[in-house]
Amino acid sequence: MAMPVRRHRGGGLQERPVWVPTPVNPLVEFDELLSQMSGLLESAVGAAPAAAWTPLADVSESEDAFHIEIELPGVKSKDIDVEANGPELVVTGEIKERERKGVLRRSTRRVGAFEYRLRLPGELDTHKIKAEMQDGVLSITVPKAEAARPRRVQISESGEGAREDAAQSGAAAGGGTTAA
Repeated sequence: MAMPVRRHRGGGLQERPVWVPTPVNPLVEFDELLSQMSGLLESAVGAAPAAAWTPLADVSESEDAFHIEIELPGVKSKDIDVEANGPELVVTGEIKERERKGVLRRSTRRVGAFEYRLRLPGELDTHKIKAEMQDGVLSITVPKAEAARPRRVQISESGEGAREDAAQSGAAAGGGTTAA
């Protein structure tokens, strides 16, 4: 098979460059995209401290409050800070590395600063937040504001029987009717 050629003004022949695809690693492209997205997020929200890690947590909702349970084994309550700023709850602290004797051969425990951020929906009563530490689990209860709680609506009966009941209760209250 003959290679396509292009003629130049100088009259000579030149071979057309052959395009050879270079292998593309999709993981490299994904890594670049992820770093760009995290940069955008950090510029919009603000960055957490570089060494901060996020503890595991469960969040549940009842009619009157949100309940958050955060796993912090080995952390003392004095090393934890809980802040509420509008709809956002921020739990920060630090797990201090223990001083050890001898040579540490293996360590899989998390140490250093941690941060847990949670944005809760609706209106909250931040003045009544309660936090309790028990068995390495921090339990936080964030009550909903009265306006945000569901309200049960009473359903009234309609129809002829209901009108008679209303007329009788109005007459009994001194609001009798006069005939025309």
